[in-house]
Amino acid sequence: MRILYLDLDTLRPDHLGCYGYHRKTSPNLDRLASEGIRFENYYASDAPCLPSRSALFSGQFGIHTGVVNHGGTAADPFIQGKSRGFKTDAYHTSWMSLLRKAGFHTVSVSPFAERHSAWWFCSGFNEMINTGRSGLERAHEITPAALDWISRNGEKDNWFLQINFWDPHTPYTTPTEYGNPFANDPPPSWHTEEILKKNWDGYGPHSAREPISWGGEKAPHPRVPTEIRTMEDYRRWIDGYDLGIHYMDSHIGRILDLLNEKRVLDDTVIIVSSDHGENQGELNIYGDHHTADHITSRVPLIIRWPGMKSNIVDKGLHYNLDLPPTLAEMLKVPAPEVWDGQSFAETITSGQSAGREFLVVSQCAWSCQRSVRFGPWIMIRSYHDGLKDFPPIMLFNVDEDPHETCNLAESYPEVVNKALALLHEWTADMMKSSSQEVDPLWTVIREGGPLHTRGYLKSYCERLRATGRAHHAEALLSRHRENN
Repeated sequence: MRILYLDLDTLRPDHLGCYGYHRKTSPNLDRLASEGIRFENYYASDAPCLPSRSALFSGQFGIHTGVVNHGGTAADPFIQGKSRGFKTDAYHTSWMSLLRKAGFHTVSVSPFAERHSAWWFCSGFNEMINTGRSGLERAHEITPAALDWISRNGEKDNWFLQINFWDPHTPYTTPTEYGNPFANDPPPSWHTEEILKKNWDGYGPHSAREPISWGGEKAPHPRVPTEIRTMEDYRRWIDGYDLGIHYMDSHIGRILDLLNEKRVLDDTVIIVSSDHGENQGELNIYGDHHTADHITSRVPLIIRWPGMKSNIVDKGLHYNLDLPPTLAEMLKVPAPEVWDGQSFAETITSGQSAGREFLVVSQCAWSCQRSVRFGPWIMIRSYHDGLKDFPPIMLFNVDEDPHETCNLAESYPEVVNKALALLHEWTADMMKSSSQEVDPLWTVIREGGPLHTRGYLKSYCERLRATGRAHHAEALLSRHRENN
């Protein structure tokens, strides 16, 4: 058996044709979806990049591994301590270690470990091919390494190959010579003049006035506007994101073509997913992943498993860390007891949904949030606002309002109370089975907050005053007076 895992950074599902997007961004991924199973409600348990892949490859929630931030104590796994043997327990229980025990030769084409100094990521891989630009690679810098490996090894049996593309991640730097196939396609219609005006009048890192970090920075590429003042600016911004997807998809086509030339494509399991989504105006965040909301936490999952169900849509609730135990069951090998995931192999074999009753998703790198996703709802509990205009509780009906334009927390207190009860129950259960006494979310807060906003309160308030938003600066300072 051969398994190809297309790990497509920062890819939100609703910008793919197979998930209903009106632009033709993803013909190759759409074809894979038509030949397999597309999962509608698949969420990263812990966002963004580092916590997400930590959860996936360890099979455990961030509250159990300790990895929930991009810096500080909570950017590294908990130290095992006295019980550590010649190798850590994590080495024996990682996703890749399980695949190796199942007889697979495991290979990664990715700069991820170096980007985040996350050397644990190498655990269980037989080969690590680092493309060397710490996640700034475009597809034309990833594809040659992948094609080279496949050209030399594709016809062999029992390999697992992760290929990590980064094009949808900011900065949007698709080569200018690629052109713009979306020049005549309108941007998403949900983002109206009214929403833009509200966002322009608002604040926060990566908001309409500061889509490039804190504001005032020079655009990294001709495709990227320095601010989103007009609907034309928004169109340019969305074009940059969608072009990244389209450019990446074209390179995925080259990989599929080579597998076909090798006569192994039809026999290869192909898994397509991402580490997190990308807000594009939702909650006044453009081009980044700052929240534990529906947009950042929801990711695509497409599985094309030869001989199994095809053209199926699964609507059950799943975590990304449910994928490793699913593969374990499909490969008939026992999953480690420490894994938090729940197999959905039944969906692959029979087409029947095998989802969870509710999910708890987390974010601690840009803000500190935990959210509960159940029924049509997502309830977002903010412990640290990430210097944004976030109340402590937000509630959205994502079936009716997928772009989170209307906070319903005051209108549905009974739903909020149910969500808070689920969150309390989940946290208590997780801590009961944790090796540590302190929830890593609180470690982040006690160390000064999320890495990407830590220490920026004063300078950002100065920018708010300089851009006519002094009232927002005062609101921020009043909420963060303990840090002044």
